[in-house]
Amino acid sequence: MTRQLDEQIVGRFPVGKRLRVLDVGMGQGTQALRLARAGHQVTGLEQDAKMIAVARESLAGEPEGIRERMRIIEGDGRDTGVHFLPGSFDVVLCHGVLMYVEEPDPLLAGLARMLAPGGLLSLLVRNGDALAVRPGLSGDWAGALAAFDTTAYRNRLGLDVRADRLKDLTATLAGIGAPLHAWYGVRVFTDTAADGAESPDDVETLLAVEEKAGRTDPYRGVAALLHLCGVRG
Repeated sequence: MTRQLDEQIVGRFPVGKRLRVLDVGMGQGTQALRLARAGHQVTGLEQDAKMIAVARESLAGEPEGIRERMRIIEGDGRDTGVHFLPGSFDVVLCHGVLMYVEEPDPLLAGLARMLAPGGLLSLLVRNGDALAVRPGLSGDWAGALAAFDTTAYRNRLGLDVRADRLKDLTATLAGIGAPLHAWYGVRVFTDTAADGAESPDDVETLLAVEEKAGRTDPYRGVAALLHLCGVRG
């Protein structure tokens, strides 16, 4: 996903431009900190106190110049209008958040309003068109059969959450003024890997395969996750 995001940023903005980035639901700050290291001005918005503590600890270990380029705000992604003015950011990230939101459309509309004209909206969502793949590959036939007709699923944390279908999100992005520009699959072949499994010796080859599959039909359509990139008109 990092490679996909960098491809979109490089293709859309002048080389060397310091971008204003908002990471909504930043978690432990992996992407936010990476982009701050790359020279961008990054704001992370997160409501989980534990995740904020981890992100602050990581940021504290960085050089002063990087610490100055990143700020962390405690808050809900649905309240971006409370914290920021419309058009305040060149890039807005919302990765791994929509599956926890029952009604995602208001959240997405708020994110789009944060973008300056030509700005990039990056979403990472559970693929609602491929929910049967994981149970099917693990031999859970009843679970696979049930997954065809729903967007609800139980994640690895044991939480009941929801997935999004590409067709629906494409329509939503067009409706909020940030139409879909590009989309990728994420975790095409590796979704069934055990949590905490050691990386293989040929991890670079694994990443190359996943990256290729994530941009190639029909493989990207059955990925566990979808990475969608919309552009503000």
